[in-house]
Amino acid sequence: MDRYARQLVLPEIGSEGQARLRAASVLVVGAGGLGCPVLSYLAGAGVGRIVIADPDRVEVTNLHRQVLYRMGDIGRLKAEAARDALHALNPDVAVTAVAAWVCPLNVRELVAQADVVVDAADSFALTYLLSDTARAEAKPLVSASVIGLAGYVGAFCAGAPSYRAVFPEVPAQLGSCASAGVLGTAVGVMGALQAHMTLQIVLATDPSPLGRLVSVDLQTLGFGGFSFATAVEPAGGGPVFVGLTELADSDLVVDLRGPEEAPVLACPGAERIAVEDIGQLVERGLGPRRIVLCCRSGLRALRAAQVLRGLGLDQLALVALGD
Repeated sequence: MDRYARQLVLPEIGSEGQARLRAASVLVVGAGGLGCPVLSYLAGAGVGRIVIADPDRVEVTNLHRQVLYRMGDIGRLKAEAARDALHALNPDVAVTAVAAWVCPLNVRELVAQADVVVDAADSFALTYLLSDTARAEAKPLVSASVIGLAGYVGAFCAGAPSYRAVFPEVPAQLGSCASAGVLGTAVGVMGALQAHMTLQIVLATDPSPLGRLVSVDLQTLGFGGFSFATAVEPAGGGPVFVGLTELADSDLVVDLRGPEEAPVLACPGAERIAVEDIGQLVERGLGPRRIVLCCRSGLRALRAAQVLRGLGLDQLALVALGD
């Protein structure tokens, strides 16, 4: 127990808490800027089983902020490189690498096997999918997002409101690390907060972080936060993500991608409609027929669904087709 001597003396941990950590299983979705500090601190604390889900490969542009990786890892699958780095850090931790993106076809199985789900993917579409599944499985979800020098982290589901209850609509304008930039220390701070909230949940600390959100502005060094424990779930739960194999013959499948992006439609019989033209479906009198909205990441599908719900259509499903 020498490895954990400095945390064992804490009254919040002790031998009982360390046993909780060793027995815990955590799913970490994303092994990038947020995922690297999350994984490091969870493994360092002695979390017994960690599952890493990420389909990407290490690139040189990752290295300024994704501190698990080295020059020799460039080109390797992040999930496998991160697994090897965690084994080198703490060989007592069982680490499983899933070199695939989390999607409707595998999300329920992955979430069901975890005690806590960590959303470190920084993708709104994936966050909604994880939140919907975590809520259905009664599993806690710790989600974070960071762009530039600001971000937030919150603990959702498992008795607390879901991500949808706090963020029922996708922001009209979104940046990304590639377009808006990001500083390594910013994702380091938010990833460390994610890891801390995850450990609190595993340790069942009082008060619990569930139902709380912390925001950080590292430009001004300002910290804020609030409780969302009383947030109300959206009526009907909102449109859910499905896989193409879950479509019904009666579904109207709409491919939101342009012909240059996707010369071949999502599936036979699909229609191609741009997000800005999606309102025309209201004029077609579709009745109870379900509309399935498809795009690459799921973000345009979420936005199109918001438009259609505002126009009174609520028989909706979403598909993130991937690359």
